[in-house]
Amino acid sequence: MAELKVLFATSEVAPLIKTGGLADVSGALPAALRAIGVDVRVLVPGYNPVMSQLAQHGVAATFDGLLGFPSARLLSGKMANDVPVFVLDCPSLYQRGGGPYQNTSGHDWADNAQRFGLLSKVAAVLGSSASPLNWHPDLIHCNDWQTGLTPAYLHFAQGAVPSVMTIHNLAFQGIFPPATLAKLHLPPSCFSINGVEFFGSLSFLKAGMFYADHITTVSPNYAKEIQQEALGFGMQGLLTTRRASLTGILNGIDTDEWDPASDKYLAKTYNNTHMTGKAANKEALQSKLGLNLEPDVPLLGVVSRFTEQKGLDLLLEIAPLLTKLPVQLAMLGSGDAQMQKTARDLSHLYPGKIGVVIGFSEELSHQIEAGADMFVMPSRFEPCGLNQLYSQRYGTPPIVHATGGLVDSVVDCTAATLKDGTASGFMFSGMNAENLFDAIQRAVDLYHDQRKWKALCKNCMSKDFSWESSAEAYRVVYLKVLGR
Repeated sequence: MAELKVLFATSEVAPLIKTGGLADVSGALPAALRAIGVDVRVLVPGYNPVMSQLAQHGVAATFDGLLGFPSARLLSGKMANDVPVFVLDCPSLYQRGGGPYQNTSGHDWADNAQRFGLLSKVAAVLGSSASPLNWHPDLIHCNDWQTGLTPAYLHFAQGAVPSVMTIHNLAFQGIFPPATLAKLHLPPSCFSINGVEFFGSLSFLKAGMFYADHITTVSPNYAKEIQQEALGFGMQGLLTTRRASLTGILNGIDTDEWDPASDKYLAKTYNNTHMTGKAANKEALQSKLGLNLEPDVPLLGVVSRFTEQKGLDLLLEIAPLLTKLPVQLAMLGSGDAQMQKTARDLSHLYPGKIGVVIGFSEELSHQIEAGADMFVMPSRFEPCGLNQLYSQRYGTPPIVHATGGLVDSVVDCTAATLKDGTASGFMFSGMNAENLFDAIQRAVDLYHDQRKWKALCKNCMSKDFSWESSAEAYRVVYLKVLGR
């Protein structure tokens, strides 16, 4: 069989540019696919951080006549993991301060429709008979709304290859005024319910889901949830109609970067046969965050955006009660200003018991995963989630709400699951503070039975969350779409 060639179009890819989990997936999945013989090449915009890290590159193509868009170049190079990358170099659209999607004030760039319209258009050109490259993909893999117009452009192109659209978070839909359609040079006929129109506006994500040959999302359970009104965000009707072409594939993690046996950020490395390093990491974390050096008090870790989606409001609500269990709390994150203030106030009200760092630190996120006894992740919805996977890898049982990928990756600890060796965390249903408190109470009770607790931690560490099986599942989807 001829080698499968895939263009992986994304708005961010680690380590070149990252705002969230999409970048992690875009960095790791192509590498895992290449390891099983798929010729994957990544397409990403040439933001300032990307351009500064692309040490050696050649000009693969130029685009001077794309209607509605400024001139652009396509640069080709390789990432640190040897995955080939095409960088879309268009300084007027991508080389500016701020982030990929927002300016320094935190507001969306006013020209995001054009910025990601160009990304989608170039991806489609590379997947059509108009491509200027010698390398021709068999399929375009699109990711989230920023590449959502690619399947629409492909639909109206000559000699177009099929496309797969991955939804990483359905809540972000790329909504723009209807007049945007003409600026992006899509035919007026596609502005309908059977096309790109979504409640009177243009939706990049709706376009991708309507025109793509197959849709994937980042966990099997989330694939079911988004077909229901509660988490469908208005798209549930379309997704239900397309359920035969919808597949949920759980994300993996980078098991080299997230490995307690070799993690450079840890005070002491450890593995599931020699777990004594956990205690040293707990003490180091307590010292770093100004917590009391109490080895027998359970330490709860949090690494999260401070948003309602992540359920941090519930955790902050019960924090005073938690200190009486007693437990300690180590929190890292940023987001909602009021939640940040509440967290800071709690750390001042309960010195030595609650430690809070506002912002993001790769180093501290690793240290919390290793040093905490348990990890709290009460998300209202969670397409896949990564921290519950990191936690298990580090022998830090997660406490999670029963939603999305959390259901697919965490097995609730009961007498039966502890006995059969499948238990890997604590899960609660019913999104309220009382139920979250009860789940934490269950975890704390088990913690004080150290024999059972150690068995649970070893269960967590024995689970395989590498990208290998996920990459194979994507390869199966590609072959299905191509009829091979």
